[in-house]
Amino acid sequence: MTQTVLLTGVTGFIAKRIAHDLLDAGYVVRGSLRNANRADEVRAALAGNPNLDKLSFVELDLTNDAGWAEAMQGVDAVIHTASPFPMSSPKEENELIEPAVEGTLRALRAAQAAGVTRVVLTSSMASIMSVDRPTGHKFGPDDWTDVNHPTASAYVKSKTLAEQAAWDFVEKHPEMQLTAINPGLVVGAPLDRNFGTSLELIERMMAGKDPMVPNIGMPIVDIKDVSEFHIKALTTPASIGQRIVAADEFWMLPRIAETLKTAYPERKIATRIAPRLMLKIFSLFDPAIKGILPLLGREIDIDNSATNVIFDRGFIVNKDAILASAAFLERKAA
Repeated sequence: MTQTVLLTGVTGFIAKRIAHDLLDAGYVVRGSLRNANRADEVRAALAGNPNLDKLSFVELDLTNDAGWAEAMQGVDAVIHTASPFPMSSPKEENELIEPAVEGTLRALRAAQAAGVTRVVLTSSMASIMSVDRPTGHKFGPDDWTDVNHPTASAYVKSKTLAEQAAWDFVEKHPEMQLTAINPGLVVGAPLDRNFGTSLELIERMMAGKDPMVPNIGMPIVDIKDVSEFHIKALTTPASIGQRIVAADEFWMLPRIAETLKTAYPERKIATRIAPRLMLKIFSLFDPAIKGILPLLGREIDIDNSATNVIFDRGFIVNKDAILASAAFLERKAA
């Protein structure tokens, strides 16, 4: 029997790929978007999919109850990807936190009221890593970000508090079956040119916009892996109740820059590490730079072993994922 999945935030970089792969797998997809005018953008991104007739749309807002009950009718499972994702922190952090938390709870409440018990939530490695641990610790599913940690930006807080709210809800409603997928920096080749902030880091490096690179790092994952984890979770009972570390390795930005420079030696890709003192001075005038100061020099290890066991597969390696992004950006610029 064909299953119907409500996929929230279908216009997003991750969600478009999930929609494409769900259709390929034979699911019926009901994609939610905040503005119905963007439906054509999604259809265009998925234009080559032979099952496009199984895609429909509903208009939903993370901060409004309107339409949620109706959207859940006839749905077998929910994949909730919708959440604000800015390139820089807003002046008021609740601009990110409130819609992220409220939207997650709104999706779960609507699902539970409609008798839809299977939910896959797009969380983030951000909800795992911003906490102090002993040297050599590998950050994994049992780690939770401390929202008061110096590295906890508004975005980090929004993802952490939204995921915590989801698990708290499930604890009160044990019939709900939740899996949280926790991606790192999602790279790889998008389905269209509307990829939002996810690839801006790679795009900025490729364009040579900065003379130096800050010595900060992040776990990295290919968009194809992220999508597959969401979809395989729907048919993998072992994933229920689990937080899935969705990242291959933690890389510092200079290593990313070196990888790109090696592949594109003709481009003016900066590989020199920006001095800490210089960044501190610039941070007095640039809030975005001020926001990364607590991350300088923080290099950690991650533990994705449980992910490999649950889904019986490994990861697309960082180098291939990064170069897939670069190749897409090259084509986009052509």
